[in-house]
Amino acid sequence: MNIFDRVVEVVSPPAALRREMARWKLENIRIFRNSGYDESGASRRKNSMRGWLASSKSPQEDIDKNIPVLRQRSRSLYMSAPLAVSAIKTNRTNIVGEGLRLKSTVDADFLRMKPEQAAEWQRSAEREFELWAQSKFCDSTRVNNFYEMQQVACMSWLMNGDACVLLEYDRPTRTLPYGLRIHLIESDRVSTPYTTGNNVFLYAKDQNTGNRIFNGVEVDGNNQVVAYHICSAYPNSSLYTRKEWKRISAFGEKTGVPNVLMIYETERAEQYRGVPYLAPVIESLKQLTRYAEAEMTAALINGFFTVFVKSKCGTSETGFTGVVADEDRITDDDVNYEMGPGAVNVLRPGEEIDIADAKRPSSNFDAFVTSLAKYVGAALEIPVEILTKQFSSNYSASRAALLEAWKAFRMKRAWLVADFCQPVYEIFLSEAVAGGRLKAPGFFLDPLVRKAYCGAQWNGPAQGQIDPVKEVKAAEKRISIGISTRQREAVEMMGGDFDSNVAQLAREHQMMEAAGLLPSGQGKTSKNRDQKEDNKESGDKSSEKQDIGDEPNNSSMSDK
Repeated sequence: MNIFDRVVEVVSPPAALRREMARWKLENIRIFRNSGYDESGASRRKNSMRGWLASSKSPQEDIDKNIPVLRQRSRSLYMSAPLAVSAIKTNRTNIVGEGLRLKSTVDADFLRMKPEQAAEWQRSAEREFELWAQSKFCDSTRVNNFYEMQQVACMSWLMNGDACVLLEYDRPTRTLPYGLRIHLIESDRVSTPYTTGNNVFLYAKDQNTGNRIFNGVEVDGNNQVVAYHICSAYPNSSLYTRKEWKRISAFGEKTGVPNVLMIYETERAEQYRGVPYLAPVIESLKQLTRYAEAEMTAALINGFFTVFVKSKCGTSETGFTGVVADEDRITDDDVNYEMGPGAVNVLRPGEEIDIADAKRPSSNFDAFVTSLAKYVGAALEIPVEILTKQFSSNYSASRAALLEAWKAFRMKRAWLVADFCQPVYEIFLSEAVAGGRLKAPGFFLDPLVRKAYCGAQWNGPAQGQIDPVKEVKAAEKRISIGISTRQREAVEMMGGDFDSNVAQLAREHQMMEAAGLLPSGQGKTSKNRDQKEDNKESGDKSSEKQDIGDEPNNSSMSDK
């Protein structure tokens, strides 16, 4: 403060305060103008940035408000845009394929089980789970088995942004001694009560609990999800006149077992609903589809052989059949000029036809579509070779594209397993142990014991090989130097199980040996092979001793 400011402070403290505040604001403005981001992304003075009015709010305001429109447009693209169908189905095929299969992996050391006991328990658990998973009675609607429901859940997750799974129970039957049922519903039905169509209530309160409801998800004061509100029909459907909402607790009050599973990709903190997979590229895919349709129409028109006959005389003298003879009775309603294969149109006197030659289809059509597909694929984490199913590059480029795509596929598979497959298996295992079909001491007494029994791997479709010979040699090298295992290579290369492969190969070897189909020398038993290897080792050692004993004689002979 200078001398004048001090005088003002003595005479009028409020005026001095205003002067100090003004000076402080000016200093902050100078600092802001001199900052690095003000000259780039945060600039409000550049012409390129002046009209960019970005406004980001809470996840509920940014996401939930726009979810209904994004879902409908995503579904529309899935039904009409080839690249959109390829993006979703490529993910479905590589993430799930024919279904993620259970491989039980109990913690035998913690459970103090011998390897033989652990292997037997794992086979029993897998056998019981297959009994339930392969039956369509595991589906509440009795339409799909568990592996088919994985495909539907994955498609719904990608297309709608999230997939909702209700865990229900029914009376066990003779064919299926388990009561666990899976009910898949589309995410539209998870909505705030009294929502109509695209009018989504971003915020509401439950009348009984007073908790907040965001787009059908009820959270308490600590922002913990406590319940979901399920509508009896689709909010924007006209097939049902009466809509009722049912509140379902997210977890059981006594057991803590989930009653509802929400499968979605979380992008922001405190986000309760998912965004459709195609959301970032909806506009690009729609414009590309329109462009392709326009080029297709232009090419179709260019393929027509249409004749327009001009005549100075009346239309009755042209000689073409089907033309009205009395031109005085021809009205505008009778005139209909069409373009089509081999079409002949007769013009009235004084009329001419002029068609603009647009040089279609464009020679740059394929290059433009491919370039745009690259941007779409980059946003969706799918290389253009896999998105368009066109591997025209060399081996290295194609393999790099495949490896990059599988990073995203494996990550999405891990999400699907964590949000859907593993929780369902743990609930199933609880019912199997409680019903006495599986013996698991301490399962309900200690969470660590339960976790040890619930260990599992979920194996799906393999990555595949572009050059199988090179891939197999690389896998053999990884195993030989100890950076990989036969089990892992069997899963990643062929999507199989090493233990099952060994057992199957042993049975096949015995069958071929019994039938006499093995080549000579391969039908010996393991005992004979071991004896042969022992004899060979003994012979090698004897020869080594002989060589060592001959060395002095050889050297003496050479000296002589």
